[in-house]
Amino acid sequence: MSAASVTPSFRPSETALPHFGGSTVAHPDHSLVLHPPGRHVAANGTRLWIEEEGDGEPVLLLAGGPATSHVVFHPVFSPLAKSHRLIYLDYRGRGRSDPVVDPRRVTFASDVADVAGLIGALGLGPVNLYGFSYGGLLAQALALDHPGLVRRLVLANTLHSPEMWQRNHENINRELELQYPEVWERILAFRAQGVPSTDPRVQELYAVHSRLVRFYNPENAAKVPSEPGSKNAALYPVFVGEDVEFFIGGEVARLPDFRSRLREIAMPTLILAGRYDRALCPRLQLDFRRGLPQAEFHWMERSGTFSHVEEPEAVMALLTDFLSRPVTQPALPGVEPPVWSRGGDAGARREGEADRI
Repeated sequence: MSAASVTPSFRPSETALPHFGGSTVAHPDHSLVLHPPGRHVAANGTRLWIEEEGDGEPVLLLAGGPATSHVVFHPVFSPLAKSHRLIYLDYRGRGRSDPVVDPRRVTFASDVADVAGLIGALGLGPVNLYGFSYGGLLAQALALDHPGLVRRLVLANTLHSPEMWQRNHENINRELELQYPEVWERILAFRAQGVPSTDPRVQELYAVHSRLVRFYNPENAAKVPSEPGSKNAALYPVFVGEDVEFFIGGEVARLPDFRSRLREIAMPTLILAGRYDRALCPRLQLDFRRGLPQAEFHWMERSGTFSHVEEPEAVMALLTDFLSRPVTQPALPGVEPPVWSRGGDAGARREGEADRI
């Protein structure tokens, strides 16, 4: 499937939802979000919106959120379309996928089932999965419970459990208290009045955390794409809990804890973790290194949470290399992991290359 041409761009002052076919959408900072052609696919009793570009082995991109669309991947991943078929997905009730009447009907289990159903509806299994943040949780569930659908697995700046999600918010609060004490005092004032942390007034205060906590270079926060309709504001507090900045709730509190099962993952796996992610911090990411010794682990040394935004060339180079290797069964726990063939002497470890664990 080849990438399609883009429709004429909007003027910078305009905003609109992405539409069928290639599209261009104005970003709040007056940049443009470019979309490849898209369509709805019937899967698991709903219609999921996907966009596709490129030819070759399929790579299904699972976004974070958990209440947002796939827009965060545009346009960084487009270079992979030179060698792979990229599939961008909006989860049920997010982005341009069919809306949900009752947000409580959207669960982690339903998201996993939807992704599995989509792969089946497209007739694509096994696919290469790239799971970012919340998408990495879905990717772990698919790799463990639907291994026949997954060819290779990439976990990027993700989580493994409800406990890690809770720690994520505790880390954010600590940084705000230390670095933005005047903002923190206003948050606590709302809290003293019984206002939950997902209240728009409190979320407006929390917005300052992104530049502080999520990025190696705070200026890179402006590079994260967004567009009207990309977030389901009604779903977010239901899914994560209305006071999530202090106590996780909703579906997040019921997430599986994958730590005890990570060694069961049988397909080649690549893990990316941002050195300067102060929320999903390196100390927490080391749980993946310990629990998934059969994987390849890379620290992204100039990144926070959004490695594909802050180090796009490095991430694309790592993905291109990983996705080009022959698929071989990784070593079992306790057995020395293999070094996948790269041809010539490229399989030799080089200075600065990531740890193989």
